[in-house]
This record gives sequence, structure tokens and C-alpha cells, in this order.
Amino acid sequence: MADIVRSVKGTRDFYPDGMAVRRWMFDIIRDVSTRFGYQEYEGPCLEFLDLYAAKSGEELVKEQSFVFSSPGDDMLTLRPELTPTLARMVAQKQYEIPLPLRWWSIGPFWRYENPQRGRTREFYQWNIDLVGTETAAADAELVAVAATFLKETGLSPDQVQIYVNNRRLMDQAFSTLKIAKEIRPQIFKVVDKLDKLSEKEWRTFAMESGLDEIQVDGLLELLNNGELWRDSEELVQFFELIKTFGVEDYIAYNPKVIRGLDYYTGTVFEAFELGGQSRAILGGGRYDNLVSDVGGMRLPGVGFAMGDVVIELVLQDAGMIPDRLESKPQVMVTVFNENTLTGSLQIAHILREAGYRTVIYPEADKMGKQFKYADRLDIPLAVILGPDEMANGKVAVKNLKTREQVTVNQPAMVDQIQKFLPSTP
Repeated sequence: MADIVRSVKGTRDFYPDGMAVRRWMFDIIRDVSTRFGYQEYEGPCLEFLDLYAAKSGEELVKEQSFVFSSPGDDMLTLRPELTPTLARMVAQKQYEIPLPLRWWSIGPFWRYENPQRGRTREFYQWNIDLVGTETAAADAELVAVAATFLKETGLSPDQVQIYVNNRRLMDQAFSTLKIAKEIRPQIFKVVDKLDKLSEKEWRTFAMESGLDEIQVDGLLELLNNGELWRDSEELVQFFELIKTFGVEDYIAYNPKVIRGLDYYTGTVFEAFELGGQSRAILGGGRYDNLVSDVGGMRLPGVGFAMGDVVIELVLQDAGMIPDRLESKPQVMVTVFNENTLTGSLQIAHILREAGYRTVIYPEADKMGKQFKYADRLDIPLAVILGPDEMANGKVAVKNLKTREQVTVNQPAMVDQIQKFLPSTP
């Protein structure tokens, strides 16, 4: 046999069972997004590299993006994230779009990662943003959207938490440590790495980023101050407002959360799995300058993104994914011979009109082979139309699980199927 062509490293094949899980998650995303009044949108999968170069940070552009040149020598990239695309789209129609806008999207993205469990090179990502207001109420709404999604998947506050911080607050705190303004963007990255490196590695990284030992000690003390949020008017208002959404148990202050991307300016947040592998599930924050950075007017915004890979693993490990999600066929109509084919097609049509997911065996063959096919697809019922049944206007309805078989007049067929499948359609 010839060798089977391999799939591309870091990509996934979605067979029906896996596709059903993805659809279940996406349906919750769609439901939560639209209930909060957000409209669905989409952008292109290809963008000019320049869109990300000044907005997303060097690591994302130089180390994680799939970059190539077009025939016109323009440098293009498969999109690694969507927020810059959103900013560009808003800037291009900034005088036509009603503000504030609430948009959401879910689609494929690409990053040049080292593939491992929970990390792929191609993934799907939920993006949701509120643009055109800089209130704490907007920040609270986006965090509430995230918490509502986690809640509706079945995850509890004991299993997941959304940690919130504020970059302006941290910038003020850096001033008390006499951290020079020109290195503060790098120090945000130092903070972001605290829980991702060993203590020794982190201290080395902090020193190499421009801090002295006293400043490193002061920064560590700062990052363990769980009451620091009280010094931020934005966060005080945020935590008061979040109570009105009924999800406050999912949300807590954490000074170690800072977000690594360069365009965040205010409140930032990340959701984490508690215990186990402590995986990061989603993250986002306020970006007040991104639209102007791509040539538009200054429009403040807040949003977050969530990839599908990690959240699916978290839900799997927590036992939250329902059984039997796939919409498998409920009924198979058999084909006895060529003379009954038309009648079998008509029977299948009647069942579909009644709302049942129905397949017809694609050719005349032995009944045993047809039943075996239904068994492999886990189809519970078969409708049998042989020459005798067709001549008498009848069909046989067989429960393939219990082997019970009932012959009824064709007009009574749907009622009989309803007795065998009382919960559907």
C-alpha cells in the first residue's frame, strides 16, 4: 500500500465526534454573545504583516506568525489574532458604524507554536469586543460575558477563576519603585512571566530587563499585595459593578495578571483553571489606542479572546462535555430491491418532513448487511419496505436495540416511530 499523506504538524482533523463537541462549545459561545447584544462579524484570514508589527509585540510577529511574501513583495501573514483586524475594520468605516459597537466572532487562527497537548498551530478562537466607550461598566460587561460562558459550560467557581488587574494601576505602582518609564513595557512582560518561570529564572529575567535587586524585591512585594486594587478608582468601580451580573464568584483581583501584548492600556483579565494543570483559558483587556494606531480616530475598546483547544481540554478533564452530542441519524430506511427504491425514498422524505434525521441505504443489498451498517452508525431504528409491505401500503418499523419489530400502515409510521423514540424530534 502507498503511504498515507500526513496531516500538517500542529493541525487537527475534526471527525464527526470531535466536530460535535466543537459545535456544542460554539453554540454556547454564540448564545452567550448574542444574549449580551453582540453582533457576529468576521475578517480575512490574510493580513499585511504591518498591521501586527507595531501593535502586537515583537514575539508574536517575529516568532509566532506564519509570514510570507506576495508577488508584489508585500509581506503577508496568516492572522495570529483578530483584535488588530477589528481595529482596522472599525477605522475604515469609523464614520458609518454606530458606536459603541458590540461585535463577536469565532474562526481559525495560526501561530507557529511547538505543538503539544493544549497548543496547536491552527486553532479556533472566540473574539468579543466593545468599542467606543471607556467606562468601567464596559470592562465589567466583558468580564461578565466570559464568566457567563464558563458558568454555562458547567464549570464552577471552584474550578475556574477570572483574575483582574489594571495596567494604569501597575504603572503608578512602578513609579513608587522608581522604575524608568522607558523600560516599563518590558517590565509588564516581566510581570507576565512571573508564574511561567522558576523564581531564579524570573529574577534573572527581571535584572536583565533593567531592574536592580531592590526594585526586584519591591516588585515581588507589589505582586503579592491582594489589596492593591483599592488604589485604583477604575477597579473599585469595576468590582462594585460586577456584582450586578450575578457572576462575582468567578472573579477576583490578582496583581500578577498583566497580559503580554503591547496594546493593553487599562483593565486586563485572564481566566485560569484552578488546580490540576492551572491552564490559562482566555484573556483580554482594555485597549484605548489601537484604532488610532491603525490610522483611525481614537476609539477606546475592551475585549477578550479564547482559543478552543485549552477550553475543550479543561471541559474534558472536568467531565463537563455531555455524552452523545453528535446528531447521528435516528432512522435508516432499507432498500429491498430496485423495485422498492422509489418507495423507500418516499418513506425517507416523509420522515425528514416529520423532523427525524433519516438516511436511506444507498443500494439494494442483504438486510443483514444493511442492519450491520445501521449498527455501526448507532442508528436506533430501521424502517423496512419490502415487496409485501409495499403491496399492502405498510412498513415494518424495527427497534435495532431491542429487536422489537412492528408492522403498521404507512400513515401510522410516524406515530410508531414516536413510540420507539418518545423524546424526539
